[in-house]
Amino acid sequence: MELKEIEDLIKAVSKFPGLGPKSAKRIILKLINNKNEIMKPTINALLDVYKNISRCNYCGVLKSSKDECNNCENLQKKFSKICVVENIADQWSIESTNIFSGYFHILGGTISGAVDKSQRLLIESLVERVKKQNIEEVIVATSATVEGQTTAYYIEETLKNLNVKISKLAQGLPVGGEIESLDDGTLFSAFKNRSKLDSNSD
Repeated sequence: MELKEIEDLIKAVSKFPGLGPKSAKRIILKLINNKNEIMKPTINALLDVYKNISRCNYCGVLKSSKDECNNCENLQKKFSKICVVENIADQWSIESTNIFSGYFHILGGTISGAVDKSQRLLIESLVERVKKQNIEEVIVATSATVEGQTTAYYIEETLKNLNVKISKLAQGLPVGGEIESLDDGTLFSAFKNRSKLDSNSD
C-alpha cells in the first residue's frame, strides 16, 4: 500500500501530457532518491513560476510579474506583423523555427461550434494592437481543425475593415493538424507559403 502523499503526487503528475501512472511513479521515485539534487531545485523553480509567471491580459503571452510584458508593453523592437495563435505551446513551436519575426498574440483557445467563446478570447485586444502598433500584417496561425478555422474566419471578419493584410498558414498544414504537433520543416513551409485569408472561399 502506497502512502497517501505518494498516491496524491502520482495522481497529480499523471495529469501531465504524455504521462500515465507508471511514468509518474518513475519520476516520483527519481525525485525521492535525489531530494537535494533534483527535488529541491524543482520545487523552488515551480514555486517561483507559480508566484511570478502569468499570462498577459492584453496579448496572452507569459510574463513575469516583476517586469513589463516584452511582447506588447516593453516594445524595444518594432515589428509590422502579428502572429495570432491559439495557445502558448503554438507560440513556442513557431519561435523554435526562427521563421517568424514579429509580435505574438495568444487567443487562449478557439471558438467552438457549439459554444461561442469569442468574448473570452483575446480578440478585442488584438483589434486594439493592430490599430495602436501600426501593424501591416496579421498572420492567423490557428490549427487546421473546424474550431481553428472558425476562429480564423471570425478574426478575419473582425479585422476586415481595418487597413491591414490578413493571411493564413498555407502548404504543409494538414487538415485537422494542430500547430504544436508540427515539425519545424512543415511550419517553415506553412509560413513561407501563407496566403490571404478569405472567409468566402470554400
